[in-house]
Amino acid sequence: MPSTLRCLWAFLVACVGLANGLFAEDREVWLAQGGQVVEYQLEIRETTVEHAGQRGVLLTVNGQSPAPTLRFHEGDWARITVHNGLEEDETSLHWHGLLLPNAMDGVPYLTMPPIHPGEDRVFEFPLRQQGTYWYHSHTGLQEQQGVYGAIVIDPPRAGAAEGPPAWDREHVIVLSDWTHEDPKTVMRTLMQGSHWYSIQKGSMQSIWGAYRAGHLKDYFDRQGNRMPPMDLSDVAYDAFLAGGEPNLFLDAQPGERVLLRVVNAAASSYFYVASALGSMQVVAADGHPIEPFDLPRLLIGIAETYDLMVTMPETLTQVEVRATAHDGTGHASVWLGQGPKRLASDPPKPDIYTLDEFMAAGLASQSEERARQAIERERPFPPYAYLRSPVVTTLVAPEDEPKVRKITMRLTGEMQRYLWGFDGKTLSEESVIRVSQGEVLRIEFINDTMMHHPLHLHGHFFRLLNGQGEYSPLKHTVDVPPMGRRTIEWVADEEPGDWFFHCHILYHMDAGMARVFSYRELGDDHQPAFDPNMIRPRMVKIRGMVVQHMSMGMAMVMEGKNDYYVRWDAAYNMHMGHMMDGHRDQEVDLGYSRYIDPNWSAFAAYRFSKVRNTRDRAVVGARYRMPYLVWTTLSADTEGALRLDVDKEFQWTSRLSSHVGLQYDTTTYEEWKVSLQYQFNREFGLIAHQHSDHGFGVGLTFQF
Repeated sequence: MPSTLRCLWAFLVACVGLANGLFAEDREVWLAQGGQVVEYQLEIRETTVEHAGQRGVLLTVNGQSPAPTLRFHEGDWARITVHNGLEEDETSLHWHGLLLPNAMDGVPYLTMPPIHPGEDRVFEFPLRQQGTYWYHSHTGLQEQQGVYGAIVIDPPRAGAAEGPPAWDREHVIVLSDWTHEDPKTVMRTLMQGSHWYSIQKGSMQSIWGAYRAGHLKDYFDRQGNRMPPMDLSDVAYDAFLAGGEPNLFLDAQPGERVLLRVVNAAASSYFYVASALGSMQVVAADGHPIEPFDLPRLLIGIAETYDLMVTMPETLTQVEVRATAHDGTGHASVWLGQGPKRLASDPPKPDIYTLDEFMAAGLASQSEERARQAIERERPFPPYAYLRSPVVTTLVAPEDEPKVRKITMRLTGEMQRYLWGFDGKTLSEESVIRVSQGEVLRIEFINDTMMHHPLHLHGHFFRLLNGQGEYSPLKHTVDVPPMGRRTIEWVADEEPGDWFFHCHILYHMDAGMARVFSYRELGDDHQPAFDPNMIRPRMVKIRGMVVQHMSMGMAMVMEGKNDYYVRWDAAYNMHMGHMMDGHRDQEVDLGYSRYIDPNWSAFAAYRFSKVRNTRDRAVVGARYRMPYLVWTTLSADTEGALRLDVDKEFQWTSRLSSHVGLQYDTTTYEEWKVSLQYQFNREFGLIAHQHSDHGFGVGLTFQF
């Protein structure tokens, strides 16, 4: 790190130390109410583990993943020392869902310096709430690698309610997803627009697959509407875990009421949670109690927590509570008790060839009646329509309604480019939403994408406006379904600071789906600081083909919506007749392209050409996606020539595809090409290629 930045970090660390000193006085005042100082020592290290039959690198906290459960009472004072035992990487910890001072929130660069290798960081804050919460790294993609754990805050030590507890036993269940791949490789694959994870999961849409499923018309209707293939999850995972294991065995006795504190700490997986007993009682959501209700199956979004009550049978038995991945690719099992096993069931597999589930999710978010019906589906949606606070949560009186600030935020993005954001802009393009101390905000989220997005607000709770009026539930994370809407309401009543707000699909956040609610009290000139790797992510992408007579391809540096590229089209075994008739044999473009939206991009390049009767020249043009996913490219060069390209890809099976391309150039005239490709792994495929000028060839495709 440059010396200037190191000095800045030293200054910030000193400020944190000063803040800790100031907290000492606050601590004494706080503890006078009957709480205790509860201390934890946490060390983040790298280790090697085996999941799904393969060894991989895992980041652990105190030698384990999930990290140790941190337990407090409301009214306690937390003092947590975090040691970075990693050899090279910085790290951090964020206390998800906790109300605390902004400097303790744990977002590196934004609210605190990152914790460098060998460093310690002390977090101190009062516990102002109770319930089930969790903590995780907010550095890079470390959450995917294992840095996450649960937090349980019990009722106050002083003045605790008398009488028997509402349950006989409780367990904390931390759900997660696991991949053998380095998360950076996962992110690279997603940014390439690769279909490899869909192929791995068996969810790659194809013409043959649509025909077999009886949805061929739906398949082409979707393409007619310019909609690429949809999926419920971005990544193909090797295992799904509960408590760090595919099978978690927990104690329970016949007849006991067992409280399950369930945390979804997955990087990009929603889970259906179901019990072999056929029903579970939901008693709390995101740490807050709700009026209890029963459900046979619960969809829990990423970063949400639910407290579930299960009553064990009177006979000795082992009851399965199963967490099934939203896309149906696997599950983790929790086994309660001992004796003969009683198995839970999976929900039906998603129908990948129709939009029924996506559209139903969107409609359910806009109608109370449909929302209740949606909870009772075999593949239910989040149980938001049933969430009702036992106490009034109203923030404003009716006469103060005009003072409420109303904001609309559209959720935008797409899989092909893998850009995610709000209102068409990523964090690097628009990062800050200014708020004032005491201001009440009502935000309507409109999801313009075909994916679920779990949105999390740091350091605050919001009311989810779900039709419960004064008793709207309090949450810190809300699922916004595909093509759906949600409305939340919250008051900016915490310590002035920069409070992060983002999609909790880890890779969506990393791709730009985030904002900062920054208090105006910080000053008109205040600008939040961000991790430079997050604010301007870059990736090198290379793809192309080599056959015996020619090679085509492109190498580019992707930076947000900007591409800096080299494109080549070279023939090296041409027929003599083609050498004499003016057809090209080599063309290299050095250029820049700007992504505008999923259907449009514009480019400018300098073309180096070895084509008879042509010379090197500058080129400008635009690329447009037509209905049925037909791409057209129109360009003009400084020699006065125009060129039109039309390209279409056909996905016959999950691995077999073909490509057809037509080109007309006013200088070199028309040409065409057609290919048949078989993808046998992420990087390579086989290709048979016919070109109107260069003939037939067989070779390899590549993508890195």
